[in-house]
Formats: sequence, C-alpha cells, structure tokens
Amino acid sequence: MKLSQFRFNLPKELIAEKPVRNRDEARMMVVHRDNGEIEHRVFKEFINYVDEGDVVVANNTKVFPALLEGEKEKTGARIEVLLLRELNEDMCLWDVIVDPARKIRIGNKLYFGTNDALVAEVVDNTTSRGRTIRFLFDGPHSEFIKIVKGMGRTPLPDELRRLRDIEKKDAEDYQTIYAKVEGSTAAPIAGLHFSRELLKRMEIKDVLWKELTVHCGMGEFKAIEVEDLSKHRADAEEMHLSEETCNAIETAKNNGKHVCAVGTTTMRALESAVTIPGKIFPYDGWTNKFIFPPYEFTIADMMVTNFHHPMSTQFIMVSAFLGPELAMQAYQTAIKEKYRFSTYGDAMLIV
Repeated sequence: MKLSQFRFNLPKELIAEKPVRNRDEARMMVVHRDNGEIEHRVFKEFINYVDEGDVVVANNTKVFPALLEGEKEKTGARIEVLLLRELNEDMCLWDVIVDPARKIRIGNKLYFGTNDALVAEVVDNTTSRGRTIRFLFDGPHSEFIKIVKGMGRTPLPDELRRLRDIEKKDAEDYQTIYAKVEGSTAAPIAGLHFSRELLKRMEIKDVLWKELTVHCGMGEFKAIEVEDLSKHRADAEEMHLSEETCNAIETAKNNGKHVCAVGTTTMRALESAVTIPGKIFPYDGWTNKFIFPPYEFTIADMMVTNFHHPMSTQFIMVSAFLGPELAMQAYQTAIKEKYRFSTYGDAMLIV
C-alpha cells in the first residue's frame, strides 16, 4: 500500500476545537463491515451495540503535564520542553523535544519556573526524539516530580493550543474519565467519549470493561514521510497488558462474544500481544507495531475510533480494519454530513 492512497481533502472547519458539552453526546457513525451499512447515532447509543458477555478494552493511560516553559541561559530566549521519557530516575535524565531546537547545543543550561526552580543541562542532541537533558536536582525523585507537575502544562496537540485562561479546562477535557496510569504525552482520544453514566449502564448490562496501558507519545502526530508504507518505522511506546484482561478476552472469544477495542492504540496493543495465532498473552514492554492494509486482525472484531487526519497512522489502521474502500467511503460521508474530526471530534463505531 502507498501513502498517497490515504489522501483526502479535510475542510479545516471540520476540525473540532473543543469537545461537546457532555462526553457521550458526540455524534457517532456506525459502520458495518459485513454489508457497508452506515448509521448516524449519538455516542450514548453505544450501549445498544454491545451485549452481555462482550468485552470492551480501553487504554487507561493518563496524560502527564509534560510541557515546560523556560528560558535559555545567557540569551533568555523563551523555550518549550516536552518531557517524553525518563531515562534514569537517579540522574533525572530525560528524552525531550525542545522548541525551538535549532539553537540548543550540548552544555546549554535551561531554566524553568519562578526563581529558576528547575535547571537542566543539555547532554545529547543526537537522539531521534530530539534532545536528552539532565535536571540538576539534588532532592528526592518524588519532590522533583511534584515540582514538574506544579509548573508543567497539558501537552495539547498544536492545533488545539489555546489561550491561557482556558487551559485548566483543557487539562480536564484532554483526559479520559478512567485514566489511571500516568505517563502519556498524548491522550487516547477515542476514550474521551465515555461518560461515567455510560460505563454504569454497561456494567448493569454485564458488558465487561477491561483495561490495558499504552503510554501514547508524540508519534501519534508524526507525519509518515515515506510513500511505501512497509518502510515506515513507528515510534516505540510503553505497553502493559495484564493476565486478567487476557483471560477475559479469551473467555469472550471462546463463548462467541464480541471484543471491542477503544481506540487505535488499544487495537495496536492487542495485536502486539498475539503470539500464537488467535491467542493473546500478558505483555510488559514496548511496541512499535504499525498496522496498514492488508492486515488480518486476530483479537478485536469491533472498534471505537475518532475521525482522523488524512494519511495519518490512525486513518491507515482504520482502513486496515474496515477495508480501504469502505473506510474512504465512510470518511467522505462524514465530511458530507459535517462530522467533527480529530482530538475533540465525533466517534466512529466499526462493527
């Protein structure tokens, strides 16, 4: 498959700038893989598409306030540092993205917070992610993390950067209600549609809610730079899948029940944990799995997803699950019907 096969024209006005008032009242397009039927619903009607014994698997990662604003030594130039991954807890060593990056060199010191509460030194500028910095902090690690959380901001996608006075609201909106395990710099956006009321209705109906963890990174937004999709290399993301979740999935499949993946990160994680055909096992590690057509999925037979940008890894995965022609047809219908796209956009349920 070629990247250009996943190009379409997305009107800018369809990119959602803010979420709907109530999470489960976003619009939901339902697409049937078997016959191509398309329905137009509201997300709270998701409950009508799952039954007793079905398993819904979601990513319980929590977005970390990982965006720090500071100054470069001597020049006082304003810089932003996005904390990607802690490499060494004892040394306070982190992989980061620095913006602007062109004038940041090894040995430069960066200052953050009131009265320079945190100071960091650039120790490497050759990593694929951007830079490695070491925070010059002598206290306990728990105190360091507390300081970072106090001054850090929610790392919203560029298209959602807002004025300061509503960033607090964004920090709440850009988090699923079931987020538990802190570590992401990007939200698993398909899960933003679930409300506490909807989860309770699923529980009453005996639909099983199970979780895994994938810490989403900036690779979620990185453009594919090769035409031949087989040559694309995705960023690795930390992943944890428990034996309890695996057992629930296996029981559901053995009983002829459905397994629904909430989001492309969850779908990718499930497929990463398959070893024997059709069997899923606990997983603790990293995954850089990139799914593109043609691909035979072995675990989930349903998926909740948002409407994504053209030529994105997410749209390409949706095309693998739905079939490229039906996926493009569904997206053209979404554009015609003015569905909202991207992070705070509407939902698609594939059944």
